[in-house]
Amino acid sequence: MSGEHEQETGEILLDVIGQQCPLPVLRARKRLLRLNPGALLRVFASDPVARIDMPHFCAEAGHELIDVRDRGTWIEFLIRRGADVREPEDDLLSKPVRNI
Repeated sequence: MSGEHEQETGEILLDVIGQQCPLPVLRARKRLLRLNPGALLRVFASDPVARIDMPHFCAEAGHELIDVRDRGTWIEFLIRRGADVREPEDDLLSKPVRNI
């Protein structure tokens, strides 16, 4: 399985297995922004750093991390899109680099 799939339950599945930091969180962020508040996103990630990054991202952005499960060689996250989503003010990926 890879990419995105929609379940009959209405959950969106995002498979980022094999992708390394920061891609799992960046792809989850991009997908969550396209969902309606309250929608569920189930993310499959194999990067161990995602266990730290995904909960931090959810807390900072205003999403609810409902469940985290170890599945052997990968981790499963269930995230509910927040109603009041906060984008980071200092989004380093969208600002030009300045020479000092």
